[in-house]
Amino acid sequence: MKSSAYLINIARGSVIDEPALLEALRNGTIAGAGLDTFMEEPLPPDSPFWDLPNVIITPHLGGRLENYYEVATDIFCENLCRFVDGRRLIKLVNKKRGY
Repeated sequence: MKSSAYLINIARGSVIDEPALLEALRNGTIAGAGLDTFMEEPLPPDSPFWDLPNVIITPHLGGRLENYYEVATDIFCENLCRFVDGRRLIKLVNKKRGY
């Protein structure tokens, strides 16, 4: 990453090497980070991430939609109809890619 880059993680804590990220943030290898998830949650009060001025920490809500339940219900109903009709389902998880 460029030294002007910001790392954003709203996925899973396990996708980030936290010790390496801490080092990069402390020494300016990257400009900063926006972190919504960590290896240990909730993030412990003594975590060094709390004290870094170039880090924004959010409460693991970065991926939440305001109308999540309505959207999820619509997708479920659509897929139920498709399943009954023997058609291809939508919004399938790609297990190889991990999402």
